[in-house]
Amino acid sequence: MTPTDTVDIRRAPDRAATKISWLDSKHSFSFGGNYDPANTHHGLLLVNNDDKVKPGKGFDTHPHRDMEIVTWVLRGSLVHQDSTGHSGVIYPGLAQRMSAGRGIMHSEKNDSWTLTGDASHAEPVHFVQMWVVPDEAGIKPGYQQMEIDDELMRGKLVTIASGMPEHADDAAISISNKYAALRGARLQPGDTVELPQAPYLHLFVPRGEVVLEGAGALHEGDAVRFTASGGQRITATEPSEILVWEMHASLAAA
Repeated sequence: MTPTDTVDIRRAPDRAATKISWLDSKHSFSFGGNYDPANTHHGLLLVNNDDKVKPGKGFDTHPHRDMEIVTWVLRGSLVHQDSTGHSGVIYPGLAQRMSAGRGIMHSEKNDSWTLTGDASHAEPVHFVQMWVVPDEAGIKPGYQQMEIDDELMRGKLVTIASGMPEHADDAAISISNKYAALRGARLQPGDTVELPQAPYLHLFVPRGEVVLEGAGALHEGDAVRFTASGGQRITATEPSEILVWEMHASLAAA
């Protein structure tokens, strides 16, 4: 079935939220105890969490299964450890993917004062975590990261993560879904990029303010769900960052 052309703007204040002493998390889709049967996914994207975690705090070791998890840090640093032996620090400009596959345990912590050795410079970590379904269940768990900060500073859309064959040579990291790709850009005022054409697109503005051609201003935390669309221009009105999922299948048809 061919999707109908739609542009569905979701404003930042309308997102569900989880807020506790150390975590301020905004959810674009149903997540945890915030369940809405009418808001479970768009295309192949099931989770788009906009998280801020205080220094010295974070997510203790917990399990995942059959999910491709991409983490993009906007400010601060996040320490990752998992049951396959991978560990590292995720920071702005570092693309990171964890394939949960047939089962993995991991933790994510804001250990900023441990990393710097100076508690006075500890700061919250702000990151976006995105989940897409893999092509097949039960794959071997995996991990990949690649720094692409210099490219993002050039004011153009670059491929952060992809499983699409046509991106085999230009994606920073791979994901196990041949119908999905994540693009990102850092934009200065006046910079313009054009959205790709796809049956399903998800645009998220984690930082700054931009103007979407034909729809107007998008503020920090706003998102847009497109179907049978693309080609619209995005223009920054202040220093901004955008994340765009290009998807050529939906969850129901994947």
